[in-house]
Amino acid sequence: MPLPWMLRFGTVCGVVMALSLGIPGAIEAFTGETAATSFVIGLGAAFGAPAVTAFHLRQSHASGRFGAVAYAVNMIGLNLFAGIAFALNLVVFFLDPAVAAAVLAGPTRIALLAGVAVFVAGTVLFCVSMVRARVFPRLPAWGYGITLVLLALLARLPDTPLTGVMHVLAAGSLIWLSLSLRQEEAAPGRAAVPYGIAG
Repeated sequence: MPLPWMLRFGTVCGVVMALSLGIPGAIEAFTGETAATSFVIGLGAAFGAPAVTAFHLRQSHASGRFGAVAYAVNMIGLNLFAGIAFALNLVVFFLDPAVAAAVLAGPTRIALLAGVAVFVAGTVLFCVSMVRARVFPRLPAWGYGITLVLLALLARLPDTPLTGVMHVLAAGSLIWLSLSLRQEEAAPGRAAVPYGIAG
């Protein structure tokens, strides 16, 4: 698959994921969780894997082995979290509260917590790899790690203006990183950088 196409695809997916996170999150700060916002958030997480893959492809020449490991952990955690978001927002949300509580008890709860833990670890590692590689702007690179980790940790709390702000900040970081892919692609001599693992 040509690298420029993957970067363009990753840009689109990153922006779609950001909008599906930021807009419903801002709405939920005032309305609480609704069927419509849950539907959008549950589906939007699926666009994370192509976006993160594009981020990794863009910085792989500079992020080295650490970046490759960080990408691998982040990708596994992101896929687990996408599955969790899909299940919670498009399945559990529509169940009777007593049934939902029963479903989320026992081994299911352990699996969900383990998935969130892998997501948090992968997000932190990939954030560090972006900051170290210095390919992407530092502010959204830090924002990626901080806001997504906080969203994962605050997910159990009721929707408030604080969680709404976190959704919007996470969306802003993702959009900035995604649009940076296009800027980097347009920069002279950068679009031809081959995929590889340095170090």
